[in-house]
Amino acid sequence: MKALVTGGAGFIGSHLTERLLKDGNKVAVIDNLSTGSLDNMESFKSHAGFEFVKGDIRNIELMEPIVEQSDVIFHLAAAVGVRLIAEDPVHTIETNIGGTETVLNIANKFGRKILIASSSEVYGKSEAVPFHEDDDIVLGSTCLSRWSYACTKAVDEFLGLAFHQQYGLDVVIGRFFNTIGPRQTGRYGMVVPRFIQTALKGETLQIYGTGKQTRCFCFVADLVEAIIGLMNCRQASGKVYNIGTDEEITIEGLADKIIQMTGSKSKKEFVPLEVAYGRSMEDMMRRVPSIERIKKTIGWKPKTSLTETLQLIIDNEKHKKDWTL
Repeated sequence: MKALVTGGAGFIGSHLTERLLKDGNKVAVIDNLSTGSLDNMESFKSHAGFEFVKGDIRNIELMEPIVEQSDVIFHLAAAVGVRLIAEDPVHTIETNIGGTETVLNIANKFGRKILIASSSEVYGKSEAVPFHEDDDIVLGSTCLSRWSYACTKAVDEFLGLAFHQQYGLDVVIGRFFNTIGPRQTGRYGMVVPRFIQTALKGETLQIYGTGKQTRCFCFVADLVEAIIGLMNCRQASGKVYNIGTDEEITIEGLADKIIQMTGSKSKKEFVPLEVAYGRSMEDMMRRVPSIERIKKTIGWKPKTSLTETLQLIIDNEKHKKDWTL
C-alpha cells in the first residue's frame, strides 16, 4: 500500500509516517514546513519507501499526481497551536478550510479513502463531559479568534461527511484530544513540551489562566494505532471518532507532576490568558472524551498512562538538550 500523509513533517504526521513505513508501506509526505520540520523526518528520510514533497496542499497541480499515485490519504496538514491561531487567524482559516476542500476534491476525483484529522476543539465551550461524537457544539463569539480554529475543524468535518453522503467517498473523521510525545514543540503554545523544557532548565513554569482547567493527554503512538485501525476498518467510513484518553488532570496538577518527575526546583506562576496571548482569550474548562464508539468499532483504547508518556518525553528532552520555546 502507498499512503499519502499531508502534514507528515509535523509532530503527529511524522510518527504516523514512521509507523506506516515500519509496517512495510510506501509513504509520500507533503508539507510546507510552516510548522513541521525536516528534523522530525530524520529517522526515516533515507527509507526506500519514503518520498517527501515540500509544498502547499492547496496547490491542485502539485497534489493531483501525488493523490493519484496513492492508495489512501491521511489528511493531517493544518494550522495548529493556540498561540499560532491567536497570532495568525487568517492563515489558520485559509489553511484549514481551503486545504481540506482541495484534498477532498482530489481524493474524490481518484476515489481514494481519506482520514481527516479533526480536533476536540470542535466541542467548544460545551460542559457535557465526557464529550460524545454526536453532542451539540457550543462555540464562543466570532469576535474571539480563539474559536476560529474550532469552526474551521467543524467545517472540515461537514465537508468530509458531505463528500461521503453525496459522492460515496470513503471518509473517516478522527477528533484528536491533546496528543503528546517526542518531537512536539512548545513553540506554538503546546503545554507539555513547554512545561518539560522549562522545568529541565529550572525556570518558572507559566500556567495560563487559573490552572484549574483539565485535559486528557494521549500518547502519540497510541493515537497512531487508532488512526491506522480506523483506516483499515470498512465500517468506520462516514463516521466521526474521538481519539484520546479519559485520564484527566488539571493544568496546575500537570505542572506539579512535571516538576516532581524532572526533580526540578522550578516555581509556578499564573498568567492571565489575555496577558499570555496579548488579547482577549477564552478557554475550555474540561476536555474529556468518550471513547466508547472507537472501542466498539475497532477495539481500540490507549495503552500508555500519562506518567509513562511524560517519562518518555522527559527522557527524550534530556537526551537532545535542545529547549527552543
